[in-house]
Amino acid sequence: MVLAGMSLGTDLKRYSRGLMPRIALVTIILMPLLYGAMYLWAFWNPFAEVNKVPVALVNEDRGAQAQGQPVRAGDEVARALIDSGQLDLTEVSAAEAADGVAGGRYYFSITLPEDFSERVSSPAGPDPQQAQIRFTFNDANNYLGTVIGQNASREILNQVNATIAERGIGTVVNGLGDAGRGLDQAADGAQQLAGGIVTADDGARKLAGGADTLESGLRSAQSGSAQLSAGTRRLAGAVDTATGPLLEFLDRVGGLGLNPDEVAGAAQHLSGAVRSTTDRIAALNVNSAQAAAIVDQTVGFLQSNPDPAVRDAGNALAGAQRLLRAQGIDPATDDGLIKLRDSASRLETELGDPNSKLRTFLTRSLNGGLRADVASLRDGVDQLDSGAHRLDAGLVQLAAGGEQLSSGAHQLADGTGKLAAGGQELATKLREGATQIPSWNPQQRTAVARTLAAPTGLDLRNTHPAATFGTGFAPFFMPLALFIGALIVWMLLTPLQSRPIVNGLGALRVVLASYWPGLLIVTCQVVVMYAVVHFGVGLHAEYPVATVAFLVLVAGAFLALIQAFNALFGVAVGRVVTLAFLMLQLVSAGGIYPVETTAKPFQILHPFDPMTYAVNGLRQLTVGGVDARLWTAIAVLSAVLAASLAASSWAARRNRQYTMEQLHPPIEV
Repeated sequence: MVLAGMSLGTDLKRYSRGLMPRIALVTIILMPLLYGAMYLWAFWNPFAEVNKVPVALVNEDRGAQAQGQPVRAGDEVARALIDSGQLDLTEVSAAEAADGVAGGRYYFSITLPEDFSERVSSPAGPDPQQAQIRFTFNDANNYLGTVIGQNASREILNQVNATIAERGIGTVVNGLGDAGRGLDQAADGAQQLAGGIVTADDGARKLAGGADTLESGLRSAQSGSAQLSAGTRRLAGAVDTATGPLLEFLDRVGGLGLNPDEVAGAAQHLSGAVRSTTDRIAALNVNSAQAAAIVDQTVGFLQSNPDPAVRDAGNALAGAQRLLRAQGIDPATDDGLIKLRDSASRLETELGDPNSKLRTFLTRSLNGGLRADVASLRDGVDQLDSGAHRLDAGLVQLAAGGEQLSSGAHQLADGTGKLAAGGQELATKLREGATQIPSWNPQQRTAVARTLAAPTGLDLRNTHPAATFGTGFAPFFMPLALFIGALIVWMLLTPLQSRPIVNGLGALRVVLASYWPGLLIVTCQVVVMYAVVHFGVGLHAEYPVATVAFLVLVAGAFLALIQAFNALFGVAVGRVVTLAFLMLQLVSAGGIYPVETTAKPFQILHPFDPMTYAVNGLRQLTVGGVDARLWTAIAVLSAVLAASLAASSWAARRNRQYTMEQLHPPIEV
């Protein structure tokens, strides 16, 4: 009994005979795998695959100027987004992006507007503005694609803010106003500096002119001092020549020990001798030549006398003779003798008068005063000559210094001119800098701090938004419901009626005879389902009538496809194939997640999946944005309908001849 209870039984044993029963058994075993493991595999981690989602990137930023430097924030952000690899970004023009988002080539677009750099730089001005990054979605492409894009937009915003924002925002904001006032004060100081430099420049130029005049005067003085030095040299030579013999004579006279009274007595004797001599000469009536010879012989005899006193007297007479001749008194003539006698009388008179100038002069001479005066004269002239030479040498050095002073004054004037220009430029630039730094009030500072804390913001746009989450997923769940509804229809109705086939009716008529009742039922399913989701759930399609008509086409295509499976493989196997095909449609249609986020095999199946086109058409009819995808969906579903009816017709023609498998099917459901 125990062994009998554990027996597999005859019902399961029949699946071990024949190829088709065995295939059916394996399919039954693997069916949960299709709905379990394969579904999990298809949607295991779609959010980790968002970098495969195609997105258009538009950079319209025209750049800006901030503090004299070019700013290309749009280029920086675009490059950072592409390098991040978060999305499959393609940089295109605005027109291409709009067409791509509308046509489904891109799930959404990211646009950096024209004033992006201007707004990024605006916190430095009086009107800080947040830079906007525009995201344009289209729920007609994929509702979850929009959700993924919105999540990505927040990540991108954080990334951009981290790229653009500066550290120490509060310090910068609070310090900018003080910096502006400091620059303004610096500009005032620079302006005063420029004015002082202009005054200094004027003084330097006057100094240069005075230095030129001084140099010219020093040159003239140096030339005069050279002439003075030459004159004093000649004067010193002449004085030395003149005072040398005089000093020698005075020294000898001083050595004789004479006094003025003795000299006066000698002069009286001399005067008497002169008168006696002149009288005798006149009495002798000697001619002038002989008299001159006698006088010269006498003077010569006295000068050659060995007695020093006599010799000095001879020298004195010789000097007197020369002096008389210089005065026009020639003793050799009568006139000369008369003049000589008169002069001797005057000399006697002056020497006899103690108060006469000659007696005073003679007294000084004999007492050594004259010699001291002559020696002082000679020494003074020598000192004058030496001083003149030193003056000339000093003026030469002074003239050279004056030339250097003039050159330096001109260089100073040139430098102060450049300094004045630089000071004026400094004042101008500081003033310009002060005007570029705004003077914010507390409200503006708050706005600037807010802008710097979040320099960019999101501008989310949706050309055809889905009103609710359910609206976004309705294009997937309604075709799924209709496919299951068609599956249930063929559970109730016979896919192919055998009696008309045996009676020899046309294959297409046989297929349509079974198809029309099912089409009527699925049409009723469509009407009821749409009425409930519209009035009960709240789905408001953009084109309600067209939506109902398209749903009828979807239901008719699925009905014909399932009929073909049943006709080709038999009811039992056909139902199993239908369930497996449903699973493949679910994971490859892209009705939930963008197909790019699914496994690669399902991306390959995506364009061959009839439900793909059912979902695409319903998305455009429910949320709007009708384009070529709707007409493609209608054409593909119509082709599936026609191909399915043709396949069912072929199976009906094949089934006119009964086989043992038809009479005794190996698998029955």
